[in-house]
Amino acid sequence: MDRLSTIFRPVPRTGVIYVMTEAAERGFVYGHPDWANLGQGAPETGPLEGAPERINAIEVNIASAEYAPVPGSKDLREAVAALYNHRYRQGKASQYTAENVSICAGGRAALTRVAASLGSIHLGHLLPDYTAYEELLEVFRAFVPLPVVLQEEDAFTLTGDTLRRAIVGHGLGALLFSNPCNPTGQVVDESLGDVVSAARELGCALIVDEFYSHYIYEGPLGRTVSAAEHVEDVNEDPVVIVDGLTKNWRYPGLRLSWTVGPRDVIDRLASAGSFLDGGAPHPIQKAALPLLDPAVADAEASAIQRTFGIKRERMLARLEALGLSPLAAPGGAFYCFARLHDLPPPLNDGMAFFHAALDKGVICVPGVFFDVNPGKRRSHIPSRLQGYVRLSFGPELAQIERGLDRIEALVNEARAAK
Repeated sequence: MDRLSTIFRPVPRTGVIYVMTEAAERGFVYGHPDWANLGQGAPETGPLEGAPERINAIEVNIASAEYAPVPGSKDLREAVAALYNHRYRQGKASQYTAENVSICAGGRAALTRVAASLGSIHLGHLLPDYTAYEELLEVFRAFVPLPVVLQEEDAFTLTGDTLRRAIVGHGLGALLFSNPCNPTGQVVDESLGDVVSAARELGCALIVDEFYSHYIYEGPLGRTVSAAEHVEDVNEDPVVIVDGLTKNWRYPGLRLSWTVGPRDVIDRLASAGSFLDGGAPHPIQKAALPLLDPAVADAEASAIQRTFGIKRERMLARLEALGLSPLAAPGGAFYCFARLHDLPPPLNDGMAFFHAALDKGVICVPGVFFDVNPGKRRSHIPSRLQGYVRLSFGPELAQIERGLDRIEALVNEARAAK
């Protein structure tokens, strides 16, 4: 074993994997009636009012038992391109085609293809942002990851001016970020066109994780947000979009994603996929085709916004009553980045709150895990996110209420003992 430890480096568990492992050691299993899983970033997967019928069987025939092409089956790539053109490119001269789409087996695999294709550049990443970016940014050594710090007084929101300063100050060649943001739920919306313009003008590629783009709570029902709307030339503008079935269609178990971007970038991603993952499962690609029909996709988005909007309002109201309100209401995704600053010690620390909540059968994610820190280069600096936890309103409402009841009891006990 000592010899093996010199051959294989230790790979730390990312934030959500860490908290789920800790919960499992205390007896948590999926579907356990005594637990409230407000930690894992997964939406409820059952039927919703007004949503299309759920897939309940996947056919495997002789043709789909064969390998699919590494970039994905042509019919699915065409369907993805058609959906983006329908939603974001109507009336524009430049349109996406199958050559602008790469299919992959899940979001992490898609982002890994992107990271493996990057050259020797400075790659910006936002603070806070998705925990799994940390290892992704560390494993590939061709680029240098550099943090772009979003400010609490701005509710951790990215603007075009912030990006311009980061590109000029850090010499960024690319920026990776989630929109809507995981964990804060903030949406780069009205300023998204300016963000895309800044990237175009200064030659900085945008790698936009849009896995929550159906979860938009402002504007008309069914409205979605994507950087694709602000692209001028689909083969020239440096905009690469990653999305999939996991969150926006509520099929995390199918592990199917796509990347949309300039044709030359997609060619490079296919080359990376040929040695990284080999491509997405053929039968699942066939099963996914009907989901990309614009009418089906738009109905799913509307149903999500109706159901999750109710859960969002309920969680926000209860957190406000407890003095745990986020800096700003989440405009997207299905998370509240709750502030613990007004709680008595030790509950004002996210890690302590997490462990105390586990004792009550509630799972959450400490804020420090979203202080993305590849290589632990900033470990000597106390995290400014230690006073936060991420609470998910992804599960069904009954489980959310159960978790909030227990958090309320935890907080009241701490205040009574103060």
